[in-house]
Parts: sequence; C-alpha cells; structure tokens
Amino acid sequence: MDRFGQETWDKLSSLPGVQDSFMTYMVYDDMVTLSLVQEACSLLDVSADVFLKLFGEHFFLFCKQAGYDTMLRTLGGSLIEFIGNLDALHSYLALSYQEMNAPSFRVEMTDDGKMLLHYYSDRKGLHHIVPGIMEAVAREFFDSKVTMMVLNQSEEDERTGKKEHVVFLVKQTKQASKARDQDLSSHRGEGLFTTLRDRCASLAGTKSGWELMRAVVLSEKGSLHCTFSPCYPDKLWVEEKTFCNAFPFHIVFDEDLKVKQMGVNIQKILSGLQAKDATLDQNFTIIHPQVTFTIESIRKFINSQFVLKSCKDKHSKLKLRGQMLWMESLGCMLYLCSPKLRSLQELQDVGLHLADLAQHDVTRDLVLLNHQRLAELELTNQLERKKEELRILSQHLEAEKEKTETLLYAMLPRHIANQLKDGKSVAAGEFEVCTILFSDVVTFTSICAACEPIHIVHMLNSMYSKFDRLTSVHDIYKVETIGDAYMVVGGVPVPTESHAHRVANFALGMRIAAREVPNPVTGKPIQIRVGLHTGPVLAGVVGEKMPRYCLFGDSVNTASRMESHGVPDHIHLSTSTYSALKDAGFSIQERGQIEVKGKGQMTTYFLMGNLLVSEDSIMGRDDGGTCLYREDYGQSEKEDLKLWSVKLGSTVTSGGLKNIWQLFKT
Repeated sequence: MDRFGQETWDKLSSLPGVQDSFMTYMVYDDMVTLSLVQEACSLLDVSADVFLKLFGEHFFLFCKQAGYDTMLRTLGGSLIEFIGNLDALHSYLALSYQEMNAPSFRVEMTDDGKMLLHYYSDRKGLHHIVPGIMEAVAREFFDSKVTMMVLNQSEEDERTGKKEHVVFLVKQTKQASKARDQDLSSHRGEGLFTTLRDRCASLAGTKSGWELMRAVVLSEKGSLHCTFSPCYPDKLWVEEKTFCNAFPFHIVFDEDLKVKQMGVNIQKILSGLQAKDATLDQNFTIIHPQVTFTIESIRKFINSQFVLKSCKDKHSKLKLRGQMLWMESLGCMLYLCSPKLRSLQELQDVGLHLADLAQHDVTRDLVLLNHQRLAELELTNQLERKKEELRILSQHLEAEKEKTETLLYAMLPRHIANQLKDGKSVAAGEFEVCTILFSDVVTFTSICAACEPIHIVHMLNSMYSKFDRLTSVHDIYKVETIGDAYMVVGGVPVPTESHAHRVANFALGMRIAAREVPNPVTGKPIQIRVGLHTGPVLAGVVGEKMPRYCLFGDSVNTASRMESHGVPDHIHLSTSTYSALKDAGFSIQERGQIEVKGKGQMTTYFLMGNLLVSEDSIMGRDDGGTCLYREDYGQSEKEDLKLWSVKLGSTVTSGGLKNIWQLFKT
C-alpha cells in the first residue's frame, strides 16, 4: 500500500479468490501467497520476479519498522557476515514462531574471488524475494550497491527432501561516499609508508634487523594500529573430567561419525552413545541445516548452526542446538551444543531440569524469558483474532444494516426515513400539483372465490413485482397496495415537472405487464382498470408502530373514482390529467361526459399510448438507456437540444423538447 496506494489494495482484495485480510501470527499456505502474487501481477501489469523483488525490499523495511532494526544491524560488520548469521537469527525467531519455515543461506567465495550466495528453501517460486532483501540490506547497512544474478536453480541432492537450491552471483560495489573514504585512507596509508621509510633510513646506520624494526614501530608511539593475533598455550590446561562437566552437552565424533567423547548430560540422557562403535547418525537426525548426515556435508555447512534431534523413542523430543568445530589435527568434529527449548513445558517434556543446564549456558535465561514472551505472544494473537472477528462482525452488521435500510426505504421515502431515523418529527407537506394513479384487477372477487388463496398470492406477487420494477424505471413513489388495489403518485415526495408524463408511461407499462400475468382460473391474461387524476394533495407520515407515508385530499378521491368508473384494460384520465398530457405526444381518446359518484358529470378520456416512446423504453428494456424525461437529461444532451432549437428556429416547449430529443435520438 505504501507504493501502490490503498485503492490498489482495495481492488486486489475485492478480486474473487483473494483473501482481504491477513493476521500477523497465522501461518498461511503457500498457495495463498502464490495466488495473491499472481493476481497482483495481473492487476499491476508486472512480472512475478519484479513484483517479488519489490516485495523483498518492502519486507526488509517492514522488519526495520517492526522493531528488528537493531537486531539486524548487529548480525555482521559486512554483507558476508550478515548473510552468514541469518540462519542463527531464524533459529532464534523459531523459538517464538514455532511454525516458521525459514530459508537457509550459505556464502561461498570462489578461487577467483567471486561471491556466491546459496539459497535453500522448502517453498518453491519465491527466490526472487532474495535480491530485493539483499539490495536493501547492502544499501541501508553497508552503504553499498549489490547486483545479483541467478547462476543455477535446481533441486539440491545433498539436502534431504530435495529442497529448492538457487545459486546467486553477488557483485558488491561501494557507494560514492565510501569510495571517497577509501581514497582518503589510501592517501593516509601512503603517507604513513613514506614516514616509516624515512625513519628506517635515519636509523639504518645504528641498528639492524629486529632492533631496527622495533625502533621504527616504537618511534611512531601508537601511530600504527596493531592487529590482534591470538596466542595459544602449548598444552590444554583443562582436565578431561572438568571439560565434560563444564560442557555437559557436547559430542566429539570422527570422520566415520563414530562417537569419541561426550558431555556428562549427553551420557545420562542417551546412554546408547557409550556403546562401542556407536555412531551419531544412529541416534540423531539433522534438522537444520537439512543436509545428509556425512562429515563432508557437515563441513560444507560448518558456519551454520546445527540442530540435531534424537531418533530414539524414549527421547524423541530432545533437540540439540549448537556449533560444529572441525579439529584438523585429530580428524574429529566437536559439536558444542545445548538443548533447544522454547518453554518450561518443553523442558519438562524432555525430562530435564534447569539444574541440568550449565551455569554459563544462556539457555537457562532464554527458556525463562521465552516462556514469558510466548505467553505475551499468545495474548497478542488472541487480541488479533478477536479484532478480526469484530471486523467480520462489523461487515455482517453493515450488510444487515443495508438490508434494513433497503426495507425501510421501500416503505417510506428516503429523506423521510432518514429524518425518522435521526429522531426528528416529520411535518405534513402540501404539494400544489401531482398525479395520482389507482388500479385494480377486473373480476378480482370472482377469481378469489374460484381458486385457492395461495394462487391469489402468487398472482398478486407476480403482478406487483413487475409494477414495482416500473416505479424505479419511471421514478415515481409507490404509496400502498390494499388487496388488488395499487396506488402510486408522481411529483411526491420530490416535486417534478414531468409527474403526469411519468405516471402516464407507468400506466401504459402496467397494462403491458398485466398481460404477462395469467388468471389462475381461466389461464388467460388478467385485465386491470387504471385511473389517473392530477391535482393538489397533503402528504405526511401517519402512525408510529407501522408508519406510512399517506396522501390526503380530494385529488385522492377523484383518482379513485377514475379507477372505479373505468373500463377493463383501459387507462381512465380526468380532465386535469388530460390537460397535462395533451401536448406531450400521447395518444388520447375522449370518452365524453359520465356520471361520477360524488362528483356529478365529468368529461373523461382514455390514454391509448405514447407515440414518441417505444414499448421497450416504457418497460425499461431499452439497452440504449433512452432518456424519457427532461429532468433526467445530461448537460451535453441539453446543449444538443438547444442547438436543435436554434436550427429549427422555434421556442422549445415541454412537449416540443421531447419531440426534438426523440428526433435527435432517431
């Protein structure tokens, strides 16, 4: 995320098959890692080796920021020493992270001075991470530049299990600042050499041989930096018994792996090693590094920390960790070790006590400290798991909240529902003009009497589902359904100039949709009556337990009368609705004067169709996304309409605007 941003991670985690969150102390299968790498490479359009190299660089920076900076810096004074101690660091970390499957590293210097890095791992396909890590280490810790090239990649035969073995050629060059320091050091060395030569010339007449050299060195009084040279005794001033007691966990074996000597606790625990001609490979297996149990393989990895595990049933849990030292004069190997323990429980499991560990052995302190650290890690792990559970619960809660809001918004207008959620009261509002629609099913009572109730439910559900979809297409508000009666309104709760056009198109869509629903008695398409009226209403929320957004006023009664006095499969219009639609391209037929209950004589009309809009557009099946209403036009479409208006040399009215737009679309 630091390099590519949160947005990129959101896109990656949203892909199918990609896990969206990871826990610090959980071990994940390599298939998860490789799948994530594959999807990331596809998303970022980079190759896997480039991506893994970037990851290696980021992983090193992550380790520094996670508190391992000082630990990493102390691994070695050079890149070679740093790499040589990586296995020891992994061994230490394994005390806390038992399931960690770390790679192994070995540096080899060729006769011509080239540096080869051997990388061993159980996990194939991840070796490209190594150059990213090593380049970052060289740059951050040793102020140098490293380039790495793969020389060989194979399954290593010398290691058990045939692990992946990659050999890198490493080229290290100093940065400019270091190069300058070397130049200055070189100049100082040349100056010192000149001084020594002049001093030798001045003393040559009075002294000779070692006396001359001693006089020159002493004359500089510390100007030369003396290099340390160890001094070894003529004989070893340690008794055999004392040595075996001081190092209770050590083993000496020869080139044939025959045990020659061992510490007292090794003798006590593994008495079988004292048998004549007992060999080390009969009693132990090498856990790390995973090499074949031969003296040649051990010498090849002699700079590594060796972990041996007892293969005897009685002590199968005992593991020893330590250093191999080759004794050339004796032709034997010294394995100086101590038990590998993570906690006090493991100490008990192998049948040992703290008293069995030598006083100078830091394993005593390490077991006690790590026991406490493991408890803290477990607590941290539990907290992280709880955090992840809360995150998942929060997601589920958010999903349920969305479902609840969707249901609420289906019952009440969005802005009304939001006010009620906030605890605010919703005042009733007056709307000067809107268009109301009522519909019912023809011969609904007869249908109910002739079939099972479940068939009625299926019929109404099929019909109302189609009607509900049309309310979204034409953006009108569904007020309620009572039995077979269906009521909608345009221009409420959000006023709009095209309220009559929207409800009229919706009514045409209702008639088409109703023909797709069969009568459960006859099997023929059902018929509906539809009535429309335009006028003022009062709207507000009624009730507390099941609040509803209701309409009140004479306009509601008139719309209901238009429906009840209508004709099957016809859309009945009042005079006010006719006036709103007559110049908008609708096909309207006058019905004439009829007697309307409670209203007297009224001139009414039938809506036959829309001459400017296709049936697919009315039903919302137009893939082209035809814009039906002026309020829905985009800015570019409005500019196009203005241009057409200028070309036609006319004033664009509400109806003319739609006509021009339809011509433009055609």
